[in-house]
Amino acid sequence: MPRRVMQLFVGLLLYGAGCALTIQAGLGVDPWTVFAQGLSLHTEVGIGWITNILGFFVLLLWIPLRQKPGVGTIANILLVGTSMQVTLWLIPPAVGIASQIALLLGGIVTVALASGLYIGARFGPGPRDGLMTGMNTRLGWPIWACRALVELTVLLIGWLLGGTVGIGTVLFALLIGPLVHVALPLLDTRRAARGEAPAAQAVH
Repeated sequence: MPRRVMQLFVGLLLYGAGCALTIQAGLGVDPWTVFAQGLSLHTEVGIGWITNILGFFVLLLWIPLRQKPGVGTIANILLVGTSMQVTLWLIPPAVGIASQIALLLGGIVTVALASGLYIGARFGPGPRDGLMTGMNTRLGWPIWACRALVELTVLLIGWLLGGTVGIGTVLFALLIGPLVHVALPLLDTRRAARGEAPAAQAVH
């Protein structure tokens, strides 16, 4: 349990920090951050705080879907945006294409590692992931269709509001899945508790 709790909190804090790095790269961000960025531009509220607020409203959408939040869900709402906002205060925007690419890739890898940590802790899904699994359960739509519908919608709205869409958005979409696929088996606390070899090692 202590390991799981530590893993959850470290993962959520790193997730926010990784998203902040992609923002400061200035080459485009993931769909939900595009949405938060667009709202931030129009409300003059920090992107991190907007991310926390969005998490709360997304959680309200769980009610008609009959989803039940876990400890990890609530921690996600409180910590990811806060970590993002603090990191944005500490890390200046990248200057020059080499620095931008380095910051972008560093942010994507950090988000993947963070995802493996907090998902592997098994304290419940984040509000956005729970929304998609809830839609899958209640509506019977495939997970990929639920994810595509939600993320394309928030991406479009965020872009219309002035959020940054670019090569970083594309790279995030292409890289995050494979990277999390590598990270999650290594950090899955249930697998560790059973003494199983990580999937990445079992292949060899």
